[in-house]
Amino acid sequence: MSVLLHLSDTHFGTEQAAVVEAARKLVRDEQPLVVVLSGDITQRARSSQFAAARAFCDSLEVPHLLTLPGNHDIPLYNPLARAFSPYGAYSEAFGKELEPELDLPDLLVIGVNTTRPERHKDGVVSQAQIQRVVRRLKQARPGQLRVVVTHQPACVMRPEDEKDRLHGGEEAVQAWAVAGGDLVLGGHIHLPYVSDLCARANGTPRAMYCVQAGTAFSHRVRHGTPNSLNLIRWEAPAAGAERSCKVERWDYDLVDDRFELTRPYDLKLGA
Repeated sequence: MSVLLHLSDTHFGTEQAAVVEAARKLVRDEQPLVVVLSGDITQRARSSQFAAARAFCDSLEVPHLLTLPGNHDIPLYNPLARAFSPYGAYSEAFGKELEPELDLPDLLVIGVNTTRPERHKDGVVSQAQIQRVVRRLKQARPGQLRVVVTHQPACVMRPEDEKDRLHGGEEAVQAWAVAGGDLVLGGHIHLPYVSDLCARANGTPRAMYCVQAGTAFSHRVRHGTPNSLNLIRWEAPAAGAERSCKVERWDYDLVDDRFELTRPYDLKLGA
């Protein structure tokens, strides 16, 4: 069984040391194969904040890391940097590839950069990005869990969050479901949830799920939810067996000073 750890909105610069250490302990206990960090790695895109984030990722000693920039990872108060080198500090810490992929024996993880320097918060997925992901999903091998990662949420659960929804997200999830996608991971709104996209009013034609993470470490928690992260467990099924995976939401417990499993989901996947 492969385990994927999904973190989002770490906002280094506002991180809480005890929560960061609790995440390290969880990693030691659960031994994930992959860590996915779906944007807003820093609070203000400062080099020192990126360095702290990189040091944390390196300290986990996990075999595979996939990161994406979020809107907070583009300089806000430095207009020259925002205009001429918006991803400069991010690239120094995490590399120049803004849409990384992991193609492992049982996992295909596809990153989509939904930030735009000309936008302050809103995210966009373009037609070209949608079609790139479609092509990669169609190349997936039978034993792979097929995961797409964005920063802004591809779907929202509450009407008041509609303003923060990924522009182009509805068209994207429809196309990615048809192409064989299983999960779309995201963050941005600091609200953890799992949404069955096939069961929604405008449902996808094939089973696919939107998996959102809260803020992993920041004191900037919202909506009455604690710091949280997700663990995703996947084992390729035997020939002819149904495909399914487990998604677990783990919340930080202040009293016990650790992350604890609070919401397990057993998700039935499409063929």
